[in-house]
Amino acid sequence: MDKHIDLLISRYPILESARQDIHKAYIILEECYENKRKLLVAGNGGSAADAEHIVGELMKGFKLPRRLDSNMQNKLISQDKELGQVLADNLQGALPAIALDGHPALTTAYMNDCEPLLCFAQQVNGYGSEGDVFLGISTSGNSKNILYAAITAKAKGMKVIGMTGENKNKLSDIADVCIKVPQTETYMVQELHLPVYHCLCLMLENKFFV
Repeated sequence: MDKHIDLLISRYPILESARQDIHKAYIILEECYENKRKLLVAGNGGSAADAEHIVGELMKGFKLPRRLDSNMQNKLISQDKELGQVLADNLQGALPAIALDGHPALTTAYMNDCEPLLCFAQQVNGYGSEGDVFLGISTSGNSKNILYAAITAKAKGMKVIGMTGENKNKLSDIADVCIKVPQTETYMVQELHLPVYHCLCLMLENKFFV
């Protein structure tokens, strides 16, 4: 774990101030996956793209091939020799993660029928369970839909990780840990969020698939 954080900070020395919180966030995520739980991720605009990006790194191989274990391969082949072999050869190990921005029928229905700012909270209420983790990405740390989702997650017994800029913000008050990168301009905050979550994904892959 330390080698990945050290490499991150050697490439982005400005992130030294976030070192401890990156470490704490990783521990929360490791515990989540050790206990066979899942991650829910949400953000707005560029941070929504980051949420999708994170899910992409966790749900398939990032740097490693993540081949299925022989037991699962055999189970697939036992279901159907031809199709199962293709599955056994190509499926990859996954760390369960859901980006909450990616369900337009659900979110537009909820925003039309109910309170628009609760669209992420509704999904946390539906998908989330005790022991899961909610990762809220907000450059300001004050995005209302993220805050509502974070409060819902805490009420359901989930851990909450925030990723924000350095300004004092409400999400950091709610979250179990908040990674506050040392920038305030939106695009500059987003530029630092990417290497941080790549580092987290690399550490998780190294833990569960090496």
